[in-house]
Amino acid sequence: MEVKEAILKRKSIRGYKSTPVPEDKLNAVLEAARMAPSGANRQPWKFVVVRDKEKIKQLGAASGGQAHVGNCPVIIAAVATAPENMMMCEVPGAPVDLSIAVDHMMLAAVDEGLGTCWIGAFRQDKAREILNVPAKCKLIALLTLGYPDDAGRPKDRKAISEIVCYDTYK
Repeated sequence: MEVKEAILKRKSIRGYKSTPVPEDKLNAVLEAARMAPSGANRQPWKFVVVRDKEKIKQLGAASGGQAHVGNCPVIIAAVATAPENMMMCEVPGAPVDLSIAVDHMMLAAVDEGLGTCWIGAFRQDKAREILNVPAKCKLIALLTLGYPDDAGRPKDRKAISEIVCYDTYK
């Protein structure tokens, strides 16, 4: 699959089949994260792969009871190992680095016939406790992963003219 096709096909999936994700497909998704760029190539991250059904249910509860979080076959937690890093432009580096890696995983998942949903609505303290994440680290995102059991929502995007300007902000 071409990258453009994966970008166009990617949707947030909120319903998953109970079918387990094969190891080779999971590894392809994780390899996409490993190959993602990061500031100064520090790769300041860990990815916690959660397949334990009880932990998945607990993460669903920590995510405000979102049903698709508690009922997916796999959750990948994106953890910043150096959340204090600040880029020269005065933007924290961890959310940027991990956003790139998670997006790579989402596109690789499409290529593998899998669906994902980026979860940012979760309780940091609860998720940290469930996954035993050290206090010096910070969870940036949870990514649900599995075979889609729904078509996802249609993509509704603004026109390019509404989001792009040239040479100066307008």
